[in-house]
Amino acid sequence: MDAAANILQPYKEIIGHVTKIMTVARMLSGSLICWDIYKQGSTRGIGIMPFLLGLALSILNFKYGSIIRDNPVIQVGMMGAVLNAIYCLFYFYYTQRKVKICAQFGMMGSLTVALIGYAQIEDPGLVQKRFGLLITVFFLTLIASPLLQLKNVINNQTTEGLPFPFILSGATITFTWLIYGVILRNEVIVIQNTIAFLLSLLQLSLFAIYPSKHRRKHRNSVRKKTN
Repeated sequence: MDAAANILQPYKEIIGHVTKIMTVARMLSGSLICWDIYKQGSTRGIGIMPFLLGLALSILNFKYGSIIRDNPVIQVGMMGAVLNAIYCLFYFYYTQRKVKICAQFGMMGSLTVALIGYAQIEDPGLVQKRFGLLITVFFLTLIASPLLQLKNVINNQTTEGLPFPFILSGATITFTWLIYGVILRNEVIVIQNTIAFLLSLLQLSLFAIYPSKHRRKHRNSVRKKTN
């Protein structure tokens, strides 16, 4: 990793800026979900967990960036916290399950505060690695969430319902973070994004194996015309 870090070191600022911009741009995709909520006038069929996980992860990343003293990580964490907080408030305004959502807010908030409290009292020599491991669990949970539909994809032999743009952008962004982690010589960022990148590739491979519903209908119509 040291050899690669030395080669990429002159491009640290450029890669850091590109990674930051791409990550924030992807975070803005939450506004599309909010638009869907606004159009239907409710949160029916739309869960809040991506926003809650995004908010918690952003706050934890902000803390981690402060620990390793890296501006792009700090700035991305700050922007992510602000955007996901707005998304959560928007969701709360339109949901009819306010009591349940409050409970989820409380659980996620308590966990986030507990982890930040842990980072404050942990040995300074160990906190970077251990706190980074905890963030990795949050991050991979968010990245791998579409895999929960894997059984349906295999049974129905279609990728209908899997968010292709979200997964593709995830693969691109995790790869740039992987490169940036190499430059920083940060094992946590490298391991975190290597696993996330491989998960994204696994999800993308499903689109090559199983067509979307639209593609399958088109293929069937072509076969009927041929017959």
